[in-house]
Amino acid sequence: MYREPTATVRAPKFAIRKRSARKGMVVAHEQSRFRGCLLGGAVGDALGAPVEFMSLSRICKHFGSGGIRDYAPFHGRLGAITDDSQMTLFTAEGLIRGLLQERTTGAADYVGTTAAAYQHWLLTQGETNLYGLSAPGTETGWLFGIKGLHALRSPGRACRAALRETSTLGQRATNTSKGCGGVMRIAPVGLFADSIDQGFELGCEVAGLTHGHPTGYLAAGAMAVIISGIRQGGTLPEALNTALDCLKQCPGHHETTAALELAMDLVSDGCDTDSAIAQLGEGWVAEEALSIAVYCALVTSRFDMGVIMAVNHGGDSDSTGSLTGQLLGTMWGEDSIPVAWRKRLELRKVIVELADDLYGCRSWEIGTDALDPALHKRVLEKYPLQ
Repeated sequence: MYREPTATVRAPKFAIRKRSARKGMVVAHEQSRFRGCLLGGAVGDALGAPVEFMSLSRICKHFGSGGIRDYAPFHGRLGAITDDSQMTLFTAEGLIRGLLQERTTGAADYVGTTAAAYQHWLLTQGETNLYGLSAPGTETGWLFGIKGLHALRSPGRACRAALRETSTLGQRATNTSKGCGGVMRIAPVGLFADSIDQGFELGCEVAGLTHGHPTGYLAAGAMAVIISGIRQGGTLPEALNTALDCLKQCPGHHETTAALELAMDLVSDGCDTDSAIAQLGEGWVAEEALSIAVYCALVTSRFDMGVIMAVNHGGDSDSTGSLTGQLLGTMWGEDSIPVAWRKRLELRKVIVELADDLYGCRSWEIGTDALDPALHKRVLEKYPLQ
């Protein structure tokens, strides 16, 4: 079991240089934060995807001295998302199904319903579980029926292997992977969680379905706490320090804690961004991806500049772009994302619809005492129980 984290928000412990908010920016409505998080993550993912695996010098040679600054062709189109965004959407679906399970049966297993959603994603990638957990013909629901989500976009090996080989829904991965495949999909947990405690615990458990190394799941728990804190109106520094409090109660926290503390120190030091990101790593592993995103979100005052910064480095550009977009989108809402990027984003309408469902599902009057039987029926057709 993971140790119980504290829910207390403490004053910032690190000297982070204050920056003013973007001029004229209005505090985002909570629904706009939900949309901003999922859209922002997908936008950062799409921006970084064409340059993943490229060195910074090669990026600049190809796109100019400022690096990539707009969508470039990827899988035959502009604005194409990767497995990062695909799995984020299936995380959101799993949480909604968990809530419906609770409303209709009186008990919820959010880890189990999210594990089932990941089995649906595994099916979209043309693979099946060795124990029949993702057998075709199961109640896959609305999201599985979206044709665009069946595209193969370099899905992570650790995720696929863990999902193929698990024998029961909710079983923790037995590997030692600390790749960023756990943290990059976890933002919906932070949006959904009732409390800091639930966000951290559930974030760790959900990431632990595919990543068995403590850093692989603790970084995800920290990301969920940060998203939750921002969604509730806290500042990013406050949310970061709450996440650090949670981390420090857990065995194996040192890599993630050190990476986040380094990101905050680099902001305070005021060094140039290329140098700072190089010190934080390349983003292939969980703590590096999270710390790069945190750094970029702390030093920028504009969504576009933040994600541009996050993808222009020699590493896992789509994942660092996605994480940064999730943070900034939650902070500032969907209107902070450039309209041109939103319009050309693959599956934009699907992402918005799922964000709205994740935001609104707690108000759905469904279950044994449903006041609107037609709504109850529509919801369970869209998100069928396992």
